[in-house]
Formats: sequence, C-alpha cells, structure tokens
Amino acid sequence: MAEDLLIDRTLSKAQQYQALLPQIEALTTGEDDQVANLANAMAALKEAFGFFWVGVYAVKNGELVLGPFQGPVACTRIRRGKGVCGAAWEQARTLLVPDVERFPGHIACSSLSQSEIVVPILKDGEVVAVLDVDSDQLNDFDETDQHYLEQLCQRMAQWF
Repeated sequence: MAEDLLIDRTLSKAQQYQALLPQIEALTTGEDDQVANLANAMAALKEAFGFFWVGVYAVKNGELVLGPFQGPVACTRIRRGKGVCGAAWEQARTLLVPDVERFPGHIACSSLSQSEIVVPILKDGEVVAVLDVDSDQLNDFDETDQHYLEQLCQRMAQWF
C-alpha cells in the first residue's frame, strides 16, 4: 500500500509537527509490528523536516542497539552514559545539544553531524529506547522540536 505525507513547508515548524504527528498516527494505527511502525515514523520525520539523520536505538542487553533509521550509516551499539544517546538513556530525559563538539564524550558516528536532540522513549517508567535526531547545522533544534518529539515518543512507547 502506498502512503503519501502531506507536508506544507510554508507552515511554521510547530504547525508542521502538528500536521505530521496525526499522519504518523494514521500510518501506524492498526499495525502491530514494531519495526514497520518505527521505520515509517523515521521516514516521515526525515521526509517532513529533512533531518540529516533520524533513528531509534533500543535498549537490549544493557546497550542501545541501532534500530530503524534514515540517513548515513550509524553507530551500531552505544553504552549507557556514553555520547548524547547514552547520556539521555542514563538520565531518562531529553538532551538538546546545539553543538555536538562541545558535548563531553560525544560519539561521532558522522563528522557531518553538528547538533543533536535525543528523546528517551519511556514505558512503565523505564527507558526502552531513544529517538536520536542529528542535523548538519549548528543549533538546529529548539524547544519546539523537543515538545513535539516528546509527544511522538509517547506514541512510540506503545510499540515496545
């Protein structure tokens, strides 16, 4: 089945998220396969916003393991507390990093990544995965991204 996203790039960032999130909901409603849902959600985010890299790392056997993503090849495994993803997992909170070179212990999966936002996906109070979004521009993420990506992660928690 072919699906199309309706993306109006003339809208504000908040309005684009407000238009996109229901579309992701529609894409994933009725589908119980985690990989299919995560893959479609990552593709929708990449298509809507043109992020440099967007993907999910799931907690498996005490590590974050690469899941569905869109963008260049990525680090496969990340330890708890390491890099932005591992720190967001350990702290169970969103980390918004305007310049990854200034983040202590940043893991450079790509030298082109300049800024990053990582949002934990919580189920029953435990981090089960993180949503990682990278930009090739400095200071590319803000509270608007945080607000709507956190909403998306609440939806994504159902898939774990």
